[in-house]
Amino acid sequence: MRRGESGFITLWVLGLTVALLFLGGLGVDLWRAIAVRREVSAMADAAASAGANGLNESALRGGRLELDDARVHQLAAEELAEYPAARRLDAAAVTTNDTQVTVVLREHVDFSLLGIFMPGDRFVVQATATAEPRELP
Repeated sequence: MRRGESGFITLWVLGLTVALLFLGGLGVDLWRAIAVRREVSAMADAAASAGANGLNESALRGGRLELDDARVHQLAAEELAEYPAARRLDAAAVTTNDTQVTVVLREHVDFSLLGIFMPGDRFVVQATATAEPRELP
């Protein structure tokens, strides 16, 4: 070994270890965010579909498909209550017009291994689903 090169391998291995830890953390945390995104998306789809069943009965008797806002919100909230993960949601919004229900859900995923490099940071995951009632022929 040449003079002045002592400790080079140690520093190289240390740098490689840090890089591998960062890449591993990135992989783990991205997969966690993808899993949460799928879960939030499924909840939004289910809530929008349930909300689309909140028809205004008097309008329906008159031959029109029209949503009842209060019933839509109630059905969407009941559907979300069926999911234990719904308690972790940061925000949930249900909006309606006469014929469509839109549900927007937001949740965050804290970094696990990436938290070593970026403490306090997180992924924000949002899913939007829209549903509308349709007449069957």
